[in-house]
Amino acid sequence: METSEIFDGLLANLKVGEKVSTIRARRDEITKALNRNFRDKDACVEYKLMIGSFGRHTAIKSISDLDMIFILPSGLRDDYSDPNGPRRMLERVRYVLKARYQNTDIRVDQCVVRVQFASNAFKFEVQPVFENPDGSFDYPDTKAEYWKTTNPRAEIAATKECNDRTSTNMRHLARMARAWKNANGVNIGGLVIDTLVYNFFAQTGEYDFANTASFDLMSRDFFAFLMDEPEKDYYLALGSRQRVHVKAKFQAKAKKAYNRCVSAIENEGTSSSVKKWREIFGTNVPRTVTEAVLKASAGSRTTGAEEFIEDRYPVDITESVSIDCEVTQDGWRPLWLGAMGRVGLPLKAGKHLKFQVTSCTVPEPYTLKWKVLNQGPEAERRNMIRGDIIDSTQPGVRKEISTFRGEHIVECYVIKDGVVVARDRIDVPITTTADA
Repeated sequence: METSEIFDGLLANLKVGEKVSTIRARRDEITKALNRNFRDKDACVEYKLMIGSFGRHTAIKSISDLDMIFILPSGLRDDYSDPNGPRRMLERVRYVLKARYQNTDIRVDQCVVRVQFASNAFKFEVQPVFENPDGSFDYPDTKAEYWKTTNPRAEIAATKECNDRTSTNMRHLARMARAWKNANGVNIGGLVIDTLVYNFFAQTGEYDFANTASFDLMSRDFFAFLMDEPEKDYYLALGSRQRVHVKAKFQAKAKKAYNRCVSAIENEGTSSSVKKWREIFGTNVPRTVTEAVLKASAGSRTTGAEEFIEDRYPVDITESVSIDCEVTQDGWRPLWLGAMGRVGLPLKAGKHLKFQVTSCTVPEPYTLKWKVLNQGPEAERRNMIRGDIIDSTQPGVRKEISTFRGEHIVECYVIKDGVVVARDRIDVPITTTADA
């Protein structure tokens, strides 16, 4: 498969597509309800602005969090200027929206009203604001107990300027970075992604006019840029220069992506190359014709058909989860697989494996799913490729036994409100085959 085919297919598969009409309909209904209360206007869809990745046009089809602002009548500003004003305003917005969506989970957060729709797994974060003469907005903060200032229009304008200057490659790369984030469990916010992409193009003009035939090199250089970024607590957002918090370190996973890019480029035109791109950007990278045939064939058998979490749930990584594996054998003290790998101890067959969550930032309740993927000649000989999505053996735990030599992979998925919000993966290299 040609490089251009790979990236043309990836970008086509990342488009928000048919979700756009649903998002716009939800947005307009929210706006109508608020205008009816705040302005006594029926069917009015003015005084709103979509912000976030959807507003900057860098969103991808798995988007689940939608950010919008509702512009309040300026005459109300003095009525809500006291320390309790921010909370009173957010509660008023919640009351209005709860009357419109009586069976929907709607609650006040620190600066927004969260509207969690059951269908489509969409969550709207509605932020009431007062507009300032310079085009910025004052928004309520219940923790600080006053109104703070934000300037999303400057972020939207900077995104458009960079996108125009780079022949639309800014938005292409921003969407590809989101695919990488979701495929590899990188807990990095959308505004940080767009800022990093903006900064990448600011320090090189090499890809300002590149087409998809060069996106392999652009990806490699972008991940090299990310892995060399110093660790920071925040970035200054593109356009607005506001501080935007860094949720978790991303440099190590960027380095893995860089190495996979190098391997994919070295093996250009082969199925191995496509496999590497799929490891970086996920299942939105199209398969080769041969792989597609094999997948269809595997799917007709009782074993051997790998399942993908993306086919069951939207994946929009906004949190972090880490897993490790406790390795035990009768007569031996338990060891952790991560520690074994760091000191070079081999994992042999016949061991009891207890995969478990070691840390998770997702607030309960949530659901855990797992995938155990067997790979290699021995797995193929035994017809035990596996790769199905399975439940926990017990809360937070999946128990397995190391049976035969090969490269095995275990993934964990955290599902909250119908969306995969965190994921982690651990490689399980078994070096010696047990007696059958």
